[in-house]
Amino acid sequence: MLTRKQHELLMFIHERMKESGIPPSFDEMKDALDLRSKSGIHRLITALEERGFIRRLPNRARALEVIKLPDSMNPSLGGRKTRFEPSVIEGNLGRVATPPSRSNANSPAQVSAMQVVSIPVMGRIAAGTPIEAIQTHSHTIMVPPEMLGPGEHYALEVRGDSMIEAGIFDGDTVLIKKQDAASTGEIVVALVDDEEATLKRLRRKGNSIALEAANPAYETRIFPPDRVKVQGRLVGLLRKY
Repeated sequence: MLTRKQHELLMFIHERMKESGIPPSFDEMKDALDLRSKSGIHRLITALEERGFIRRLPNRARALEVIKLPDSMNPSLGGRKTRFEPSVIEGNLGRVATPPSRSNANSPAQVSAMQVVSIPVMGRIAAGTPIEAIQTHSHTIMVPPEMLGPGEHYALEVRGDSMIEAGIFDGDTVLIKKQDAASTGEIVVALVDDEEATLKRLRRKGNSIALEAANPAYETRIFPPDRVKVQGRLVGLLRKY
C-alpha cells in the first residue's frame, strides 16, 4: 500500500513520462507535491524504488523508469493489493485475525480470518543506536501466511531511525526469515561481534562486509566477515498506528 504522497509522486512521474518521455526534475516533483525541500522527494523516490514501482538508472541524469502502477490502476487485476518486498500490514496489530463467533463460525470471511500463522517475537532490533543482541521469545503475533513463504520465521520490534528511507520506522515490527546467509543488497538482521544486533542493508565489498543504513545521518559500517553473522533476512513489516 502506498501513502498518499507516494501515490501522487508515482502518478506525476508516470504522466510526465507519457507526455514528454522525460522524467521530471527534483524541483518539478517538489513543486508538484508542494514539498519544502528536495530531501522529501528523495525519500519518496527511495520508498517507491524499494516497493518495486520505479527504478533509478545508473550514470544518467534524471533517469527514472516506472516499472509498474498500483493494481487499482489496472482493471484486469480487480483492485487487488500490490505485492512488494517487504510487504506491509498497516493498522492495529491486534486485529490481524478475528476469532469467529458462534453465529457465523462457518462464514467464508471468518474462515479466511483464521488462516494465519503464529510468529514468535524475539525482542528488539536496532535500526539506529546499538542495543543488546536478540532476546528470548517474549510473545507471539498472528501473520497472514502469504507474507512469509517457506522456512522458519520470527519477528523483532524496531528501535531507531536508521532505516527510514527503506520504509522501516521506529516502533515497526519486522518479519524475518531465519537464515545464516544473504545476498548483497538485502536487508538483514546482523549480529556484530556476538553482542550487537542491528537491522541494515548488507553489501559485500571485496573481503569485507558493509552494513548500510537507509538514512544519510548514519555512516555505513564496514567489518571483516568474521565479525558479522547473518541471523535472518527481512521479508515483511507490520505497522501499528
